[in-house]
Amino acid sequence: MALPKPATPTYELTLPSTGKTIKYRPFLVKEEKILLLAEQSEDEKQIKRSIVDVIKACILSRVKVEDLPYFDLEYIFLQLRARSAEEIVQLTVPCKDDPEVSVPYNLNLLEVEVEGVDGEGSNKIMLGEDCGLIMKYPGIDDFVKFVIRQNTVLDEEITEFVAERIEQIFDAEEVTDCSELKTKEIMEWLGNLTQKQFVKIGEFYENLPKLRHKFSVTNPNTGVESEYTLEGLNDFFV
Repeated sequence: MALPKPATPTYELTLPSTGKTIKYRPFLVKEEKILLLAEQSEDEKQIKRSIVDVIKACILSRVKVEDLPYFDLEYIFLQLRARSAEEIVQLTVPCKDDPEVSVPYNLNLLEVEVEGVDGEGSNKIMLGEDCGLIMKYPGIDDFVKFVIRQNTVLDEEITEFVAERIEQIFDAEEVTDCSELKTKEIMEWLGNLTQKQFVKIGEFYENLPKLRHKFSVTNPNTGVESEYTLEGLNDFFV
């Protein structure tokens, strides 16, 4: 006799990168075990891969997870965590004016947003008045390959990394789709940039959109407020 299949609720969220609405379900006990085993391995690549596998299983809309920007993946995973375990996480936060005094703070994971998609976090980089480029936001594989290893890569590897992730190069007269060019050609084009222009590309990576939540707590003894900012997925796993 077949056992009845447990009912699983479905929810919707809006992807920060595109504004597209997708449907998803919470992760299941078996998927939580996958994440736990990955965490216990302390292998960064295995942890990131497990996160992607769980996201793939839980998203009910047609989405190619590997093509999503890393900040979309962070946002989706946090939403999954909230719906699957608990929406409210209770924190104990020390007061900055007196670290010996701590106060409670209830963090609502569903209220955490991705900041920086517009403005400094935009993937459109202007190198001059009419010239610029459109970058591809790093995905999960890029995060493991480059962001985590950024202190060990060589200058040549950085240039190649950037070249492979430029989607378009444009000026006042035309737009060039970089998928039609070889990586070597783009690297040569990058080599003709000034140092100041290349730094702008570096600033793009420094200002990538990310999960961010600002809050403040008040010391009950002094009335002094302390402000805190949580950034990136790891800060929300408390």
